[in-house]
Amino acid sequence: MTITEQVVKNIIKKLLKGEDYRIEIVTLIDAAFLQFVVYFFKKVVDAKFKNQDITIDWYKKEFLDSKLPINDIAINSGLNKKTIHNMFNSSTREIVIDASDEHYDLLYESIKNLVDTEHDLELTLTIKFKGVSVDLNVSESLIVINTLAVKRAAIRGGSWSTAGKRVEKPLMQTLCKLYGVSEKNYALTIKGKQIKEDQFEREIDFYLIEGKNQHKCEVKLMGIGNPESADAFIARDSKVFIADKLSDTNKKQLNSRKVEWVELRSEDGFKKFGIVLKNLKISHTKLLNNIEKDLEIVFREIFK
Repeated sequence: MTITEQVVKNIIKKLLKGEDYRIEIVTLIDAAFLQFVVYFFKKVVDAKFKNQDITIDWYKKEFLDSKLPINDIAINSGLNKKTIHNMFNSSTREIVIDASDEHYDLLYESIKNLVDTEHDLELTLTIKFKGVSVDLNVSESLIVINTLAVKRAAIRGGSWSTAGKRVEKPLMQTLCKLYGVSEKNYALTIKGKQIKEDQFEREIDFYLIEGKNQHKCEVKLMGIGNPESADAFIARDSKVFIADKLSDTNKKQLNSRKVEWVELRSEDGFKKFGIVLKNLKISHTKLLNNIEKDLEIVFREIFK
């Protein structure tokens, strides 16, 4: 799912205000999922209508067709490509198709056993589109519902990961520009090379530079309770750590290793970045009281 430039700006604004940014991502997830639901239901109506006189499993015939894109085949079977890759250490077309077929057969059998056991369960899913109406029985309905659940999870996982990578660079640039840090005092590098402005999705390192010292910075928009603790980031020799939220344990870990940190959702929020710059002896200017106007100027420079 694409995280647009405007969404990145909205997230940065919320982070600087100490507000929760997650509603921006949740809204995108909802929109993408609902769009898929409508698309998928249209395909179900078409497939069911075409195969109403065929006794074989019409869903498997239409939605696990080997000619379909492998991402679609995996989702339609109740899996996703990433899961298949983790299972088989590969996600070639042949492996995805075989794994999807096998999983679908197991899923179908599980649903059949459930329906046979739950005699009182009655469920009919009726879908109408352009005057055409199809009814799905219990088994068919559960398969469709399972596919939608898998797709929702896939959209959700990809969205949070993409959002984090997409925001890291412009957030650090915004902080530096708001504090008047010279461009010679910060850099975005990957394996020693400068990253182009449009390469947001790649793994990045941001450095604050003071003389010969290049201080590695990391941004993690994690909430308290995230399984990946600050300790994992410290192990990568980061000198500056910017986070949405930090637990007391995280703060103690960072302080014990003399790592400079900023908790965006704390009382002073991003303003602690000025203290970080001072501690690192990086020249900067005083932050203005009203940053709204400055933000628009900064965004025009960053997203040009």
